[in-house]
Amino acid sequence: MPETGFSTQGLLTSIAIIIGALILVAGVVFVQQAERRVPVQYSKKVVGRKMVGAQSTHIPLKLAMAGVMPVIFASSFMTFPAMIIQIFVPDIASQTGFLAGLYNFSIATSTSNVGIGYSIANAIVYLLLIVGFTFFYTYATFNPAEVSNNIKKNGGFIPGIRAGKPTTEYLSSIISKLTWFGGLFLAVIAILPMLLRFTNLNIAFGGTSILIVVGVALETVQQLESRLAMRHYKGFLE
Repeated sequence: MPETGFSTQGLLTSIAIIIGALILVAGVVFVQQAERRVPVQYSKKVVGRKMVGAQSTHIPLKLAMAGVMPVIFASSFMTFPAMIIQIFVPDIASQTGFLAGLYNFSIATSTSNVGIGYSIANAIVYLLLIVGFTFFYTYATFNPAEVSNNIKKNGGFIPGIRAGKPTTEYLSSIISKLTWFGGLFLAVIAILPMLLRFTNLNIAFGGTSILIVVGVALETVQQLESRLAMRHYKGFLE
């Protein structure tokens, strides 16, 4: 009869998986919560009959401003050709040719039953799409020119930066750097499950699922924090 029990290799593998999962979740939490605070100084101005003094505030720029939306957009874009092909050619999985290659390339995101060439090509295109959609969604929700104009209209300025076009260029530069890092991080999290399919580890998880679960958990904690602060004037974690 075969021996039963825990092996040292299995124990080390389990410990490594747990540590890796903790590092992954910690990285997602860090990126979701990290922000660049751009200081803004407002000069004195007259409001009604009162003179309002100078104020200092900041613009919080999230590191992952687009959230999980780029991954969802890219995943939908990648699987859309396979869905259309399967509608018109139900037995495409057993065929060869251009349509079959396009079908295998499209489904490589969600299955490991295709060749490694399709998976590598799919991962590269998937990465580029995630980064591209990250830039698209970020600039669709945050307009540096509009923010710069609002700061100028309210008599504010960023210390060391002139109001107007220089402020717009400064904010655009910051957003570009943050978006590159956030987009590449999202791409790595999304592609990691595809890479694990070619290892001996029998682990099934989705990068999108981790991002959504962590995002919902952080949002829940923030809502609890705000409600408790309103009732007891202290935070949830204090």
